[in-house]
Amino acid sequence: MTVYTSSSLKAELNDRGWRLTPQRETILHIFQELPQGEHLSAEDLYHRLETDGEGISLSTIYRTLKLMARMGILRELELGEGHKHYELNQPYPHHHHHLICVRCNSTIEFKNDTILKIGAKTAQKEGFHLLDCQLTIHAVCPQCQRALMPL
Repeated sequence: MTVYTSSSLKAELNDRGWRLTPQRETILHIFQELPQGEHLSAEDLYHRLETDGEGISLSTIYRTLKLMARMGILRELELGEGHKHYELNQPYPHHHHHLICVRCNSTIEFKNDTILKIGAKTAQKEGFHLLDCQLTIHAVCPQCQRALMPL
């Protein structure tokens, strides 16, 4: 898995017949600067860019996020909030998985090398090129369990 810089993203886009637009570069930089554990939806990204004075339309953001997820640059996450979130797809050893409370949507990131090894081995066996391997566990957190218990 590649750690993307503007020049490596430009090269990969060019190889695929696309180009590195200023909007794509700006979006890549936002994700590169996100603190670990922070995930953005398209709407979150739009508002962040708007606050920074960047005039990138929501439709361009959606297209760019989908493109970067298909390329393996971003991870597309279903965090139980009814819309997708995105984060930079970090290579090993920063690779992680998510445990999500289905009631309050709190999210915990955790590492498990076995999951990644199984995913990589399965992909290789079938002739696939692994872009990402993620496990999302949906559960009820201890605080929500206490709130659901009768007194």
